Amino acid sequence: MNEKYSNLLESFKLKNGITLRNRVVMAPMTTWSSNDDYTISDEEVKYYKRRVNGVGLVITGCSHVQPNGIGFTHEFAAYDDKFIPSLRKLADAAKSGGAPAVLQIFHAGNKALPSLTPNGEVVSSSAVETEATGFAPSVLPRELSHVEIMEVIHAFGETTRRAIEAGFDGVELHGAHGFLMQNFFSPFFNRREDQWGGSLENRMRFPLAIVQEVKNVIEKHATKPFILGYRISPDEHEEGGLRMKDTYELINHLIEEDVDYVHASLANTLSSKPVDSQDEKTYLELIVEHVNGSVPVLAAGSMITPDDVAKALDKGLSLAAVGHGLIMNPEWIEKVHNGQESEIQTAIKALKVSELEIPEKLWGVIQASGPWFKLEE
Repeated sequence: MNEKYSNLLESFKLKNGITLRNRVVMAPMTTWSSNDDYTISDEEVKYYKRRVNGVGLVITGCSHVQPNGIGFTHEFAAYDDKFIPSLRKLADAAKSGGAPAVLQIFHAGNKALPSLTPNGEVVSSSAVETEATGFAPSVLPRELSHVEIMEVIHAFGETTRRAIEAGFDGVELHGAHGFLMQNFFSPFFNRREDQWGGSLENRMRFPLAIVQEVKNVIEKHATKPFILGYRISPDEHEEGGLRMKDTYELINHLIEEDVDYVHASLANTLSSKPVDSQDEKTYLELIVEHVNGSVPVLAAGSMITPDDVAKALDKGLSLAAVGHGLIMNPEWIEKVHNGQESEIQTAIKALKVSELEIPEKLWGVIQASGPWFKLEE
């Protein structure tokens, strides 16, 4: 092994006592590959089993906690006990490499797919029109009532119970990417005038209520240490949207709630900067500086090579999530261990797709994604 990558392979102990064998995490990635009934497909099982060997922690792609929370086509579901056998199948695959496995759970909010939600209805914190994305159309969502908000909070708790029963080692709350938890936290998308909106304290009430609910469920149902992570997008591009000063306050509360890690989702871990950046500091540097060691910081974003990961860890990152790198190189960790980092690919060779065991639907998305992946014939 090349000594300059020794920090990648150091063990890392979470506050709840779970020790990760190294600091490389399989990033949560949507595969668009479930069965038509939203259960885990055999293709997804193969995909995970191929990529979990060697990493310190596995985080699955996201799963919706209510039927109207689905954000992607062929996204596996977790909103009902009938999905526990499917979730168990995924947990077994994700844990097959010997690392703990975390189920990422979410509600897509204003980015839910109306073609797949009951009655085609999309809900959010407020009725604020959304921009179309590559995955979801522009819609005018319906504002959730107080009773419905309480139902969503309960649904996150119930999904956590299912994760425990299915054999996962933790859950990650997806409070990023403009999904429902961020809809409430955002001053742009949350225009409410009740206790769930307005002031920063009120806008944080919904995501923090979910954290509390999930913690209660863990305390009641988990028989061993169980990981609770929280994923954030640090700010929003909209005028009047989320900014770093708000995110710092949320992080402060997450530290008080004793979450096991905060996961920053970034376009580029090493270079991305805040929307209203006044200096040269990146999101990574600012967040690491702010938490000052009080909570582990995990980040994802364009870390493909061991050099990328080593640089991020040197800047104070606790754990590094590798996504596309593992899609292209299932034996990424093994190659670093064996000093074969020069063999790590930074583009997908079309002829190697079947060998990489990439699900057919995921391969279709990759091909249609333009700059998302470099493809080689």
